[in-house]
Amino acid sequence: MTKDAEIDMKEVELREMDPEKQPMTGDGPPAGGEKNGTVKVKVPDNEVTFTGLSKEELMKVAGTPGWVRTRWALLILFWLGWVGMLAGAIVIIVQAPRCKPIPEMNWWNEGPLYQISDTEAFADGLAGVEARLDEINKLKVKGLVLGPLHSVQPDMLATLNLKEMDPTKGNEPALLAVLEKAHKKGISVVLDLTPNYLGSAPWFSPSDLDDVMEKVNNAAEYWLGLGVDGIKVSDFTLATKSVDWSKFQAAVKGNLTEETKKRVLMGVVENVSDVELSELVNTTSVDLVLSDLLSHSNGGVQRIMAMNTLSSQQRSLAWGLGAAHQEQLSKKATTPALIRLYQLLLFTMPGTPVFTYGDEIGLQAIGAESPKMVWDIEKEPVEAAAVNDTAEVQRKEYVAVRKWFRSLSELRVKERSLLHEGLELPETATVKLSTDKALLVDSPVTLDKFVLAPGQAVLLQFP
Repeated sequence: MTKDAEIDMKEVELREMDPEKQPMTGDGPPAGGEKNGTVKVKVPDNEVTFTGLSKEELMKVAGTPGWVRTRWALLILFWLGWVGMLAGAIVIIVQAPRCKPIPEMNWWNEGPLYQISDTEAFADGLAGVEARLDEINKLKVKGLVLGPLHSVQPDMLATLNLKEMDPTKGNEPALLAVLEKAHKKGISVVLDLTPNYLGSAPWFSPSDLDDVMEKVNNAAEYWLGLGVDGIKVSDFTLATKSVDWSKFQAAVKGNLTEETKKRVLMGVVENVSDVELSELVNTTSVDLVLSDLLSHSNGGVQRIMAMNTLSSQQRSLAWGLGAAHQEQLSKKATTPALIRLYQLLLFTMPGTPVFTYGDEIGLQAIGAESPKMVWDIEKEPVEAAAVNDTAEVQRKEYVAVRKWFRSLSELRVKERSLLHEGLELPETATVKLSTDKALLVDSPVTLDKFVLAPGQAVLLQFP
């Protein structure tokens, strides 16, 4: 075999060897290039791995003057920053405007009361009231004021029985059913115990006052024991002159605990001035007084002044237009526009709004008789049995007024500014509701240039 043949055989053997075992030659790629394959590198046994500084070395470094000064500087900066933030927070808290404390809110301050003076006209008796509670609940009312329901003949004290119900109005089981269903829906029930409600004077005669008050007191204890949430009486001014007034007041409020629902003592007064009403609230500690101040014929300026006089007592005041006389709002507000205006006024005034049944649709009351409530107004007449044009216009107006009423009632319940007094007006606001069609909902208005036409009302919203 020649020398050249031996070299060729050597190259073949090298090619057949494991690439890892092939020696590297100078025939590889040029500088900067790469050669395919794997190279095993043996780490020397005596190479040392870095494990960081030891504790002694760290302590030696930490004790040097430079590191000591650095630590002190960082510590001082930390505490200066912390003290600075604390001082800034204190300054902000001190200089921030103080919020007025929220006054105590009872259930009768949290929304409107709905008065059903004639259960027969409203829904054919107490059984009908129970059946209509679902629709009443949609109005977001906080309480029902029922009655009077007791048995008595006009101006005949001998026939007065405050613990017995007039059979034409319902019976005790029907009342208990109303109480149970209303309470499940979060609606409280107040019972009107005005003694001589069918006669000329609510308490018969002044000479009978003490005897009648004793009967009212006993009856209040009886009905409250069955689950009624409050008692209402008319001619409140005269009632407070009875020697048993404080006893009656104690019977209504009862021995309440933190878990017990509060009861309301509600009085009605007529033809008293704002000053007299303020004094009555202060001297009697009554829970709620419903007056007829808004029904007086004096002008708007006098009414505003009266409201200002009573503003600090709003938790004990109830307002209505016709409610003090158990009449519908439509007797005073004779047009749909005025009905809307007074609904807005009552819902936005400080105090508790009180409405008589039918006010939510603008029910027209004609004459002295209680008007029959109109139900199922959402149902449009079938074309084959269509009613006359006037009746259809009236039905649509009822629907529109109820929608307006419900919108206001929902705002009253959820808007803090409508539950508590004390507002500062900004430069601009947004229209929420308006009786003036020129003011579009959600449109902005500038308050210093804002003019509202006579007989119109607007509800504005601002942060």
